[in-house]
Amino acid sequence: MSLSIQGKTAIITGAANGVGLAIARHFAAHGANVICADRDEEKLIEEWGENPDPDAEETSSTRYFAGDLREKLTIANLLSATIDAFDRVDILINASRQVMTADPLDSDDKTVQLLLDQNLMTSLRLSQAVAARMIKQGEDLDADEQDEPLGAIVNLSSIAGTRTQPGLMAFSIASAALDQMTRSLAVALAPHRIRVNAVSFGSVMSASLMDALRETPERRVDVIEGTPMGRIASAGEVAEAVQFLSSDGAGFMTGHVMVVDGGRSLCDVVGDPVH
Repeated sequence: MSLSIQGKTAIITGAANGVGLAIARHFAAHGANVICADRDEEKLIEEWGENPDPDAEETSSTRYFAGDLREKLTIANLLSATIDAFDRVDILINASRQVMTADPLDSDDKTVQLLLDQNLMTSLRLSQAVAARMIKQGEDLDADEQDEPLGAIVNLSSIAGTRTQPGLMAFSIASAALDQMTRSLAVALAPHRIRVNAVSFGSVMSASLMDALRETPERRVDVIEGTPMGRIASAGEVAEAVQFLSSDGAGFMTGHVMVVDGGRSLCDVVGDPVH
């Protein structure tokens, strides 16, 4: 079973911070060509440096792309930049996501729509555009290569899609929708030899969790005590799971939502043996 991503070209969104950044670093360290996409251009340059001059002789396996991926033109430009740099795209990691709390009983609140736009629709539109490019790449294969896989898409989701708190209603709705999008696209793209999976995580030191722990340090104890494995995972552990789903080692897996949460979603939040 090969877990190699050596020489593959991957677009990774949300690559300026947190889990997306950890995945991009992991992929670059394991030999992939990486397009690091995010809205925060200043942070992208800080983390990845300036893009090389197209006419320069030296080559680099990483590029950054700054833009708002909620815009269709930005998605088209990202795909064009990827092809210009590396000629093809093999892997898409939809790691850009936003976590917001809101009053679930406020009928004027727009958080549900905002997170559906950011966490669901951006991933869907980008997946559709990248899948179309992967299919086109397959048309150029020789006859003896027609059965080879064309690509892999991995979405980053959350255990909030199945277990939630009132203040996280909008995030939970968007996460559940992303999980179902993963399954639906997996079925639609399977005939084209493109796999679609997701990593649903909790108890991982993401950017949003770090922000929450800074505001309320006592929550660290709550998270650890609510996780059977008794710790908060590193973002690198999510990156390992994403690499597996992107590799040929997961070649017969599609439509799967892999949970990486230290057992947290297995627990009864009430905590008492009440039936």
